[in-house]
Amino acid sequence: MTALLESHAWVLLFLNVLCEQAGLPIPAYPALVVAGALTFNDSGAMLGGVWGLAVLACLLADSAWYWAGRRYGGWLMGTACKISLSPDSCVRKNKHLYLQVGPRLLLVGKFLPGAGALSTLLAGMMGTPYRRFIAYDLAGSAIWAGSALFLGIIFRNSVQRGLDLLGAYLPYGIAGVVLVFALFLGWRLYNRRRLLQRMLRVPRVSAEELLNWEQPPLILDVRSPEERLSDPIPDSVMVNYDVTLDALPQDAAQRVIVVYCSCPREISAALVAERLCINGAARTFALKGGLAAWRNVQPQAL
Repeated sequence: MTALLESHAWVLLFLNVLCEQAGLPIPAYPALVVAGALTFNDSGAMLGGVWGLAVLACLLADSAWYWAGRRYGGWLMGTACKISLSPDSCVRKNKHLYLQVGPRLLLVGKFLPGAGALSTLLAGMMGTPYRRFIAYDLAGSAIWAGSALFLGIIFRNSVQRGLDLLGAYLPYGIAGVVLVFALFLGWRLYNRRRLLQRMLRVPRVSAEELLNWEQPPLILDVRSPEERLSDPIPDSVMVNYDVTLDALPQDAAQRVIVVYCSCPREISAALVAERLCINGAARTFALKGGLAAWRNVQPQAL
């Protein structure tokens, strides 16, 4: 392992960091820690070169995410969040976080699991100027890579012993890592499948049925505050995702309630509808297809 790292360190490290920042599940932080331990006894130029190479790889991958976010932000965010148990809440929470923190999130985004690529994607999606993005991303990349190299220098003796053990027990270590990852992935998929099956049991109403209802129902908009800037369904009431029946009009339990969102498989709307139904609003539905389905029937209505 040490010989491999020493003979191909530059290429391997660059590709490792580039792939991780591109979104692949290939952790680069441990490799940077090892690089810091192995280059401590070399010249300062070698250590600085490793640092600069890691930062360059970050900037290349992050810039690609930034420009992709500028053009395909919504679709990419929804696709990236599909691995979440609740894809719609993933999109909502990440948007809200970026709006609260702004590009300063790039300073620490690489330290947060799964937030590295998403923070750069959001920077483009939210229209952050590229020069401002590069300034924060450069600082964040330097902090992230520098901290790993610094840890490698401090714990260089322990890192060397760990490499020796890894060389002796590499097959068992790889098998253990693969097994743990497979169990974790299986658990996540199982829980997500259970959630989707539960949400499918929540009654839906189509946009055509909603449009032609004789007695107007109580329509609840559970989209994020940012998404509510776009045209909502007329007469809909904007509520938070955690709304309870007590927060609605007094006659809500006796009325027909329709909940809508702009999220994959209307999961947020179904979750809210399920909770209201359990709490006493028996005639609560999720709008099938969400806001997009409603907009599709508008030309027909007109």
